[in-house]
Amino acid sequence: MVAFTKRQREIVNTAIQLIAEKGIQELTIKNLSKKIGIAESAIYRHFDSKFDILIGILTLFKDNINTLNRQILEMDLSPRAKLEVMLERRFKYFSEKPTVAAVIFSEELFRNDSRLSKAVFEIMQENQNSMIGIISEGQARGEFRKEVSAEELSFMIIGAVRLIVTKWRMTDFSFDLVEEGQKLWQTIKILIT
Repeated sequence: MVAFTKRQREIVNTAIQLIAEKGIQELTIKNLSKKIGIAESAIYRHFDSKFDILIGILTLFKDNINTLNRQILEMDLSPRAKLEVMLERRFKYFSEKPTVAAVIFSEELFRNDSRLSKAVFEIMQENQNSMIGIISEGQARGEFRKEVSAEELSFMIIGAVRLIVTKWRMTDFSFDLVEEGQKLWQTIKILIT
């Protein structure tokens, strides 16, 4: 877990808001300093560049997701219950932090910088590995079907989550994301058991 200073957290959180409001192309040091109300040079005391701020956003998200995943994996629950909690918490997290969803699911914008692409890939991989672990345990215990690999099931689930969150964002948050997540879980339960 990376320890951000109070000012670094403020810069990262403001950058998230700016991206969500105006798009990633409007994330400039100048626009960021205006939004925070500090000089551009003050931002450079905390981050070397705009790319370092984007890395900060991704690092903050990664730390939050890893903490959530670790908590879930340590719970004394069945694999089915762990998977349900994982999905429930993911939808709740994005529902409470829609600006983070706007940034995280815009990874195609990060393709031109290898550091950003690598950070996004690591987040995706760690998240998928946590889910594969739960599904594999469920398959070993006979809770989940074994005809489809844990990896393939994780692709299907993660893809469905991504699609729902993207649809929610693109329709100006026009539906209850947590409720839609609960519907997805009911469908997944039918498919995997």
